[in-house]
Amino acid sequence: MSSIVLDKLTKQYAGAAAIQDVSFTVPAGSFTVLLGPSGCGKSTTLRMIAGLDTPTSGTIRIGDRDVTNLPPAQRRISMVFQSYALFPHLSVRENILFGLKVRKEPARDYDRRLQRVATLLGLTHLLDRKPAQLSGGQQQRVALGRAVISEAPVCLMDEPLSNLDAQLRHEMRREIRALQQSLGITMVYVTHDQTEAMSMADQVVLLRGGRIEQLDTPDGLYARPASEFAARFIGTPPMNLISLAPKDGAMAVAGAPGAVIDGAPAQASKLGVRPEHIRIDGSGIAATVESVEYFGADSIVVCRVGDSAGVAVRVGGHLRAQPGENLRLAWPAGQQHFFAADSAVIDTNGR
Repeated sequence: MSSIVLDKLTKQYAGAAAIQDVSFTVPAGSFTVLLGPSGCGKSTTLRMIAGLDTPTSGTIRIGDRDVTNLPPAQRRISMVFQSYALFPHLSVRENILFGLKVRKEPARDYDRRLQRVATLLGLTHLLDRKPAQLSGGQQQRVALGRAVISEAPVCLMDEPLSNLDAQLRHEMRREIRALQQSLGITMVYVTHDQTEAMSMADQVVLLRGGRIEQLDTPDGLYARPASEFAARFIGTPPMNLISLAPKDGAMAVAGAPGAVIDGAPAQASKLGVRPEHIRIDGSGIAATVESVEYFGADSIVVCRVGDSAGVAVRVGGHLRAQPGENLRLAWPAGQQHFFAADSAVIDTNGR
């Protein structure tokens, strides 16, 4: 197993920084996800780890080696792309073995390594088929097999599930995570899908505009967002942000001066509360229903609270409320997050 260390990595294109001073460590044998919206620099970062792009400045270490200026072939990595990049004229067996043959590795090991990978990925009965005879999920497994058979200690994945439907993505998430854990390899995985990040990662590097917004565990990202961006990017629906305004020496919901928020610091501009932490309570803060979305197990009730529209509330079952109906909402003080005018979180718990 090999760790990966990025130190002050910067990549510029025509004077504009795609990545700026990015530093983090991927522990050996761990699963790290690079997460963020399109254009945030996550794929650029992965390509620099792979050696497909050269940093403008900074260093990359894999294990005990500085690989910043080494070509991909000398980095002891494997990679899975968004495009499966399978050779249509080759069988599954030949596609998986292709890299070994190109690198002229000993042919006596081919059968042993092929059978191990085919068994791990459930491809044993498909080895003689061509890619056109496979489903999308099966093609993705072949691409994974081609990476795994190399026995490289580091595997990089660039949005490998984006071409699959929702059900297959769910299945492949479990399979990739189980594969990484069973092999003990170090994996870096790029995605814009926070569900993939939260369900698979040991640590998440949340990127925004070429910089790290927050580096944390999935639990930490959800429970302790460092900024409004992190709060809104994680969670489905995302965290509600309710505007605050001063009222008689305290802070209240803007547009609802009677709704004083206990514990709100004077510098707070917004209050963050996740939809699942809000309950309908007759003694709570007044709200007006805007819409109700029913999902079977629960409903998402979207309300206006003071001046803040679009406040989502997750309730169990089917709440039959109509637009314009008045409700009262409450939430535990321990689930409140406060943000300053610059969107940074305000620490009120000594964290």
